[in-house]
Amino acid sequence: MRPRGSVAPALFGAVVVVALTGCGNSGPDVATRPPATAAVSPATVNPAGQVYPAAATKALLAERGTARLAALDTAGTTLTLIDPATATTTRTVPLPAAGVSLSQGNPGEVLIAAPHRVLRVDATTGAITELPIDGDVHSVQTRTDGTLVVGTADGTVREIAADGTVTRTITGLISADYIAATGDNITVLDRKQTAVVAVGKEALGLMLRAGDGATNAVTDPHGRIIVADTAGGELLVYSAGPLVLRQRFPVLSSPYALAYDPRSELVWVSCTQSNEVVGYDLSTGIGVEVARFATLRQPDAITVDPATGDLFVASATGDGLQRIGATERKAGQ
Repeated sequence: MRPRGSVAPALFGAVVVVALTGCGNSGPDVATRPPATAAVSPATVNPAGQVYPAAATKALLAERGTARLAALDTAGTTLTLIDPATATTTRTVPLPAAGVSLSQGNPGEVLIAAPHRVLRVDATTGAITELPIDGDVHSVQTRTDGTLVVGTADGTVREIAADGTVTRTITGLISADYIAATGDNITVLDRKQTAVVAVGKEALGLMLRAGDGATNAVTDPHGRIIVADTAGGELLVYSAGPLVLRQRFPVLSSPYALAYDPRSELVWVSCTQSNEVVGYDLSTGIGVEVARFATLRQPDAITVDPATGDLFVASATGDGLQRIGATERKAGQ
């Protein structure tokens, strides 16, 4: 009997809705796949904007409290804090464990998912506080009340109070690779099942298929969860409470990294197969392309400075950090 919560191989190309019960995630017929990865980029010429020297980078975050950029190198061993106005390094922070991903913490704080811990980094001083976690942490998000939601490689989701107490533990996923906190709702991207799954108070809720190989996700102030289906060449847009697929449209050239600009209300996606970044307007109910720019090679990480609207792109091959200013973007639209 197939465990409830799996995606049947025969239905693997379709969007599937499944009621999950929080049962174990093991079983011989649970349909999984190796997590999708960014396509290897070709050589590039004439990237838009300005390009500054930077180490090979796999994650990039515009920290809201300090207006600093945080860049995690591809080895996960160093966090670089950058002044976005000059693209100069303000502090280099060696990490005690290899970081996997970045997210916004409390104002002035960067959260880093790492094996058996969440690293809380002060974006001004570089001071690190470690929060021990049972498991290999893949994702972490801060809720509006200050609690953390942490996802681990074994598919466990934990809610953690400000004092470090685990207040809720939900199992049943294969891996918990990105956590979307939208209002009171928690939704998890499981890359191995290429699915998004609602997390209830005591168990997993609905599951929706997320294309053929989803990699990254981002949320916006409207409560949307935007997912890059890298293997299938699409962007998928969901809402939570209940979990519903609202939009689905093609994006060629291997969509990968995502960022949302609250000033222009555009979602930006990097296309690593063509070394481009593309901006989409989602307000009409279907994604409308409004801008496209050439990037440096292997644009695996992007972010938007919310204060200026400048778009930053980081290369995973060490080709630098690219800034495409808001004024340049308007001229290119």
